[in-house]
Amino acid sequence: MTRLSTLLDQIDSGAVLLPEFQRGYVWNRDQVRGLMRSLYLGYPVGGLLVWETGSDDIAVRGTAAGSGLRQLLLDGQQRITTLYGIVCGKAPSFFEGDAVAFTGLHFDVERELFEFQVPGRDISPAWIDVTELFALGPMHYMSRFPDESPETLALYLDRLNKLREITHREFNVETITGSDRTVDEVVDIFNRVNSGGTKLSKGDLALATLCAQWPQARGNLRDHLIRWDKDGYTFTLDWLLRNVIAVGNGRSHFDALGDLEPAEFELALSESARQVDTFLDTVAGRLGLDHDRVLMGRYAIPVITRLLFLNGGRFDNDLHRDRVLYWYIHSALWGRFSGSTETFLQQDYDTLERGGIDALIASLERLRGGSLDLCADDFAGATRGSRFYPLLYLLTRVDGSRDLGTGTELGIEQFGDRTPVQVHYLFPKTLLREYGYERNEINAIANFCFLSPGSEAEVGEREPADYFAEMERRNPGVLASQWIPTDPNLWRVENYREFLRARRMQLSRAADTFLEKLRTGNLHRPTLLTVGVAGVTVGDPAVDQVNALVEDLVADGFGFPLLDSEVSDPITGRELAVAEAFWPEGLQPGVGMPVVLLLEPADADLTRFSQLGYAVFTSVDALRGYVENLRAEASGAPGFDGPAADVAALAERLPATWVGNSELVWFTYSWALLEQDRASGPEVVELSPEQVALRYIALWALTRTFYIHAFDQGNPGEWRYYLGDAIGPNPLIPREWLAARAVESGALAPGAVPGDEDIAIALVHGVIDTVDEVANALTHILGGPGLFASLWASAGAAEHYGYPLSTDQINDLINQVVNDPASRKIQAYNWIEAGMPL
Repeated sequence: MTRLSTLLDQIDSGAVLLPEFQRGYVWNRDQVRGLMRSLYLGYPVGGLLVWETGSDDIAVRGTAAGSGLRQLLLDGQQRITTLYGIVCGKAPSFFEGDAVAFTGLHFDVERELFEFQVPGRDISPAWIDVTELFALGPMHYMSRFPDESPETLALYLDRLNKLREITHREFNVETITGSDRTVDEVVDIFNRVNSGGTKLSKGDLALATLCAQWPQARGNLRDHLIRWDKDGYTFTLDWLLRNVIAVGNGRSHFDALGDLEPAEFELALSESARQVDTFLDTVAGRLGLDHDRVLMGRYAIPVITRLLFLNGGRFDNDLHRDRVLYWYIHSALWGRFSGSTETFLQQDYDTLERGGIDALIASLERLRGGSLDLCADDFAGATRGSRFYPLLYLLTRVDGSRDLGTGTELGIEQFGDRTPVQVHYLFPKTLLREYGYERNEINAIANFCFLSPGSEAEVGEREPADYFAEMERRNPGVLASQWIPTDPNLWRVENYREFLRARRMQLSRAADTFLEKLRTGNLHRPTLLTVGVAGVTVGDPAVDQVNALVEDLVADGFGFPLLDSEVSDPITGRELAVAEAFWPEGLQPGVGMPVVLLLEPADADLTRFSQLGYAVFTSVDALRGYVENLRAEASGAPGFDGPAADVAALAERLPATWVGNSELVWFTYSWALLEQDRASGPEVVELSPEQVALRYIALWALTRTFYIHAFDQGNPGEWRYYLGDAIGPNPLIPREWLAARAVESGALAPGAVPGDEDIAIALVHGVIDTVDEVANALTHILGGPGLFASLWASAGAAEHYGYPLSTDQINDLINQVVNDPASRKIQAYNWIEAGMPL
């Protein structure tokens, strides 16, 4: 056991460092509050895992103390970094992240609450700066309370001492030793013990060994990513490594990184960055793809990087360049690399080696049945997340489209460098909503065009029948330049669907004509300037809700999502949905399951999302509720008193109930309901840690039994056998407590030494004694139909809507019960109606 104060001193001395392969600091303020609250209340917060090594060849972050043994922190980085930042008032030397997450924490000595200072909010004398407390000591603050009684002052002093003494808290530190340990072994250990924490990407893992030999590798990679981000393109570490490996040895698997010596990697990184720069300059100047939103087909770029490298960093001539761009556009439109990315990349690297760009085009044509021609239906997508949105922007930039208001060509000199155009809805959203059109129809790509800011302000929300004719009189031919049908009958809102069909036909013809010019080298255009898109000026309540949600989440320390993003099956590459917001690495990067916000789920494959373990929410309110539950669970906020804030550790030890992670969303949601119900009762019953654990296990047992009834997977009652597996030397609930219950019930003689079987039986009986209370509470809160629908929606075999379910969603699932000839749904529903017996 090691005291926290000793650990912090070891960080200062350089004895405790961070291995280079670890990601940076990702915690948010709720997690910081939760950690401090648990420490203050004396709850367990987990141990640490360190790698003790004397090797100087291991790449580390932090200031090393010279030669000798070093402790590399493998598990516990987020906790120790948080505590160092709060206690010492600065970030540790190995820190990478946002120090705001642990800066400004205050403790309310009167109510024993932890909160962060909010700018502009008055702070009462009871709020104590926690970092300052560690520096100045508790007595410094007693003068703040001149009117308090001696008893109250003594109470406050006791609380502040209790908080300050967390530096005396001892942590169990497990140590990996052995001079023969390799980085690969340790990385594998790290991922196993850190399964619930920040996960390493494939790129992080591939870099681990390399960083041991070239410590500057990660920093150099990061420098290029930052540079491109400043230019308006956001790439990931994994993506850049794909390019490096493509240049280094023409391989697609990250394992190939291990074949490169540090000097070879450094050269490959420099070369790949140069080729990426060439490509970005080319697509911006030749195709007008000048910002991140429209840069389609990210994983086609490593193929082009490889091509340029083999070709001396340049295109042979203008025809060669345009044919490469032709292949790039088509590979993006048809989702060439959406599924098994590494397999398809390797195929294309090999094809490139054999026959260059002509072979790549021929291969893509074969995959598309011999033709790459577009049709009108290809433009039937909706929102800016569709694959064909970038093509609309591209055509606008390269095909001489003119601004409706001014008649001048869009995106050329008169708008100046980086002056954005606006996305404009040809038929206003409000008008279409009034006439009952669906959201996907309203947001159809064929309803988009691009205007200068001044023209967008002039047109506003006028009806097409009003402003189309005016713009055409003012600037003859301007409608045709934007592929807008000139038949006035199609400008009427009741003919909107016919308008979309006609415009899609014109767009597909224009796209085919442009792409044929690229393929044959007959596109003659000056270099385009960078313009970009400012967005939509016309308000949309749904968009406003999503934007407000994202703004709040980012402010709370969660990750920024992909907006209006296509979500593809990671195995097959098939499009599953176009989501309003998508967090592919979880709400916190590398933590938790992917999260999808899908406001129009009708065309989405919700069943596949559940099978993949994605958390799908069909309303902003449902996602907000889920986040609030996460925040409350992380921070240990009121309503999660006592050990209820620490049930996540218990959840990790219970066996999986179904395919994927979607049941965890149900556990989080339902547990919050149970705790809120308990806290709002006429008499709030304080529960011991053991009672809290029994309630959570009872919730798990009920969920598993529901799945058995609903999906015919196993036998009712088998949950108890899984609990038996979890007893062992470190049971879910302390052996002494379970043994005492067994003695009270007469199942165990006083003074007898209980065996594992006795403990298992006592645990099962404890769950059975608790389950009625949990079942009655859930039925009371959700109602029988709501409880059935919520449980069914949590399973991998059914649609996962996100919680809370709407009335329509509950009715939809209940109707499935009524109309399903199979008996399993009826069985599960009857079990709930019978009180959910175990």
